[in-house]
Amino acid sequence: MAFSLTASLVIYNNDPGTLANTITSFLHSTLPGKLIICDNSEQPTRLDLMQDPRCHCIFNSQNVGFGAAHNIAMKQILEEAKYHVILNPDVMFDAGALEKLYDYMERNPDIGLLLPRVSDFKGEPKFLCKRLPAPLDLLIRRFGSKFMQAIFEKRLMHYEMRDKDYSRPFEAPYLSGCFMFFRVDALKKVGLFDERFFMYMEDVDLSRRVHRHFKTVYYPEVHIRHGHARESYRFNRLLFAHIRSAIRYFNKWGWFFDAERSEVNRHL
Repeated sequence: MAFSLTASLVIYNNDPGTLANTITSFLHSTLPGKLIICDNSEQPTRLDLMQDPRCHCIFNSQNVGFGAAHNIAMKQILEEAKYHVILNPDVMFDAGALEKLYDYMERNPDIGLLLPRVSDFKGEPKFLCKRLPAPLDLLIRRFGSKFMQAIFEKRLMHYEMRDKDYSRPFEAPYLSGCFMFFRVDALKKVGLFDERFFMYMEDVDLSRRVHRHFKTVYYPEVHIRHGHARESYRFNRLLFAHIRSAIRYFNKWGWFFDAERSEVNRHL
């Protein structure tokens, strides 16, 4: 294999400064690596860092979606490395982070997917490990009033796995798509992102499929920072995209009768 790891980054009219921080974070790694940047913007993004020989840019000329764009990258490079990283264009991490994740995966061959500890840029922790969602979980989190969320606080805390000790590693069947460190053999076994999800829920779906065959683990010894824009709370078109993806997810896996969801969540 040509590289220790590869990574893919999907961009769409992103802030150049934030994007530069993400690319720089990857390029700080001493591991032999390659970064595929899939540009869904209407016009090609110009950034000097993208000229680095470790970067390869693909201009799609249209917004093909988050999962579909990552798939374009992964189909090109899955034979080139043992591990692959999904990056959001608003994450940052210190030098050495990828090396620590790489070493941990090397020591634990039963792990198919890792998520490090995540905070926002102010240092506030983000709880991005979750049990498999039921429709009510998503409905309350997205549309519930503060009063309703207070009533269902215990349920939401359970869904976000707040009952777990976030200072220690643990398994979670749903790990956030902001940063996904995959074993390539896991992707070869379960497949790539389901392109029926244009945006949102594709990370739940893929995490779940990997969890069927491998451990999917939260690993707090490595820390990343994530902007976490929550754009579906600010733009109606993204809210509708989120709703469409949620409907497709539950159509695929089951709305109120999902035996696998019940078993996985019970086991955790």
